[in-house]
Amino acid sequence: MISKHLYKIIFLLFVGLQMNAQQVLKLEDAVKIALQNNYDIKIASNVVKIDQANVSTGNAGMLPVVGATITDNNGLQNVSQTRSDGTTSSLNNARNSNLGYGVNIGWTVFDGFRMFASLKQLKELQKLGETQLKQTILTKIGDVTTTYFNLVQLQQQLMAMDTTLVISNQRLTLAENRFSIGKASKLEVLNAKVDLNTDKTTLLKLKETYTNTKILLNQILARDTKLDFTVDVSIPVNDQLKLNDLMDLAQKQNPQLEAQIINKRVSELQLKQIKAGRYPTVALNTGYSVTDTHSMLGYTTQSYATGLNYGFTASLNIFNGFYQKRNEKIAKLQIDNAAIAIEQQNKALESQLNTAYQAYLTNIELTKLEKNNEAIAKQNMDITFDKFKIGTITTLEFRTAQLNYINAKVRYTEAQFQAKLSEISLNELAGNLKLQ
Repeated sequence: MISKHLYKIIFLLFVGLQMNAQQVLKLEDAVKIALQNNYDIKIASNVVKIDQANVSTGNAGMLPVVGATITDNNGLQNVSQTRSDGTTSSLNNARNSNLGYGVNIGWTVFDGFRMFASLKQLKELQKLGETQLKQTILTKIGDVTTTYFNLVQLQQQLMAMDTTLVISNQRLTLAENRFSIGKASKLEVLNAKVDLNTDKTTLLKLKETYTNTKILLNQILARDTKLDFTVDVSIPVNDQLKLNDLMDLAQKQNPQLEAQIINKRVSELQLKQIKAGRYPTVALNTGYSVTDTHSMLGYTTQSYATGLNYGFTASLNIFNGFYQKRNEKIAKLQIDNAAIAIEQQNKALESQLNTAYQAYLTNIELTKLEKNNEAIAKQNMDITFDKFKIGTITTLEFRTAQLNYINAKVRYTEAQFQAKLSEISLNELAGNLKLQ
């Protein structure tokens, strides 16, 4: 007789052997590995670093520009000169040289406040990069969590199939024993063998799916895809999520909505930069230069000069073919589009949350129902197996009870997994995906 104790022993033995042979990968550890190794997260992190490097007063045009120049010109000429008093002089291969070098400083001190708007825009672009990184991290945590609990589901099904194989083997042994003493036909033995082989086939396919899913998780974690491991044996589901709380969180921290809001601010700052074209631009300039000139023929054969130069330039665009007006109009339309995108994202987010929450509620109820069904199916199989041993029911009735149990077990694990997927989806939309 197979009792509840035997099932527990089989279950614990299976889990114990798995844990001894393989590394147990916790969900928290899997997420940490993904955050460190995942390629998409690395790329998004580098983009944020680029955005951070771009945020500077120099990049916004607020700082002076300092440049150094040096020029050295030389020449050989055949020269013939006639002076005003009528005298002439000539020289072949006369060498001339002109050496000049110096430092120049230019500083735009006013450009219609364009530089200030530019600096703010660079800061907003940094925030946009950080928001995109957050979205990438949330997506990858979601991928890791989903794949991890899919493995847990498959592992539970493997345990159930392992139990089923034990029962099918015992059924075959009973059939062979009954056949040997003349209490059963050869057909009963053959049916037991066929059903056992069917269970083995199902187990092999399930193992293949389980192995491929482990490879997929290793790929997401950006580590050796052949690395073997096992996972936890349960799927904890938070059944206390509230739609209103999720809506509030989504309004504050959903990355896609945050990105749209930042895009609107970027567009507004772009308009400010364009409007700066209506103001004059004032720049200061100064420099120090040295000039050394040599000539083998002429009134002055050598000249050396040093000095400081300084001044300012001011410019104002008066008319440029309505280019200014056109650019401002386009910038305003881009702001309008950004506002529409925010409203569109809000509606889409609200719709996604409502849909996901309804699926979540349904899956929670299905989990409770399938849990009860599994307990009933298990009790039914225990009773049926006892009756089968004493020959009061047919092989078909026993197989039906056995299949009902394994199907109920699979449906329960699938219901748990679907409920977990709904929970993950809701938290991801709310920008609040945590390990639960």
